[in-house]
Amino acid sequence: MYGMIHRGLRAMVVDELGEAAWLDLEHDASIGPAELISGLVYDDAVTAKVVAAVARALKLSVEECLKRFGRYWVGFAKQGPYGDIMDFVGRDIAGFIENLDRLHQNVTMVMPKAIVPSFSVIEKTPGHLRVAYSSPRTDLEPFVIGLLHGIMEMFSMTGEVRQNLAGNDTREFLVTFQGG
Repeated sequence: MYGMIHRGLRAMVVDELGEAAWLDLEHDASIGPAELISGLVYDDAVTAKVVAAVARALKLSVEECLKRFGRYWVGFAKQGPYGDIMDFVGRDIAGFIENLDRLHQNVTMVMPKAIVPSFSVIEKTPGHLRVAYSSPRTDLEPFVIGLLHGIMEMFSMTGEVRQNLAGNDTREFLVTFQGG
């Protein structure tokens, strides 16, 4: 993962528990400011260690922590260096999701070693989307569920997200929404 993910996790902890809680977490997890450099790509094991430490600090399971972080990530990324780009990614939820791969291409231009996921809308009906998510990384489905909730919130929508257990390499998510 790239350092911006770690910076997002830090921001979430600081927002919810304060700076002192993050400093305790850094000490307990044996990480430091070096793991927060946005332009670097880190081994997934480092990110997993940070997520586990954040989950403990927030008194959540890793799955619930990933969901919360996915939701948080959208606002964090929008406030950061990709905020201006996000404003042009899509005018509605389907368009935004359909163009996430373009946004991720910008990430790989800056950080060629970054491994980014792929998203596509494979079915769109009023109030419903079926979203395909593909990544060589496993176990990030809770993050994707939170991310899709965060995107709904970005478009002033409410709704539900659930994983469609299709059993293939590409994971599918069913998004139902209203508002916007």
